Amino acid sequence: MTAWEELPSWLITQTAGHAHRLVGDGFAAVGAKGYHFRILKTLEEIGPASQADLGRRSGIHLSDMVAAVNELAAQGLVERAPDPADRRRNIITLTTPGRRQLRRLEQRLAETQDELLAPLSPAERHQLTGLLARVLDHHDGG
Repeated sequence: MTAWEELPSWLITQTAGHAHRLVGDGFAAVGAKGYHFRILKTLEEIGPASQADLGRRSGIHLSDMVAAVNELAAQGLVERAPDPADRRRNIITLTTPGRRQLRRLEQRLAETQDELLAPLSPAERHQLTGLLARVLDHHDGG
């Protein structure tokens, strides 16, 4: 290894690239994208929500949220209906098929994590996750 290949920033970037590819391939195998998982999981956790609130909570920009919700609604995984309190706003609700798809995506994600972190023991995986979370928290102002 050259000196620059031992830099933490280089190693994190290269690992992130592998993680992105593995997750993308895993989700694509069941006809989904990363955005789909984030939206379905957020809806499961918080219940029905406006598109704007769903975007904020899932970290998806509103311009991308509309297209992603359109894709999920076309597949019957979410329902979009006008908010009775404010008809200018849509409320997004997770459907039963959406819950089933979410279970498939969670399974794919677990398989992806195992593949990505295969050389690490469970204790090392836990330690790595904690360290990465701490670095990210520091830079996100947490």
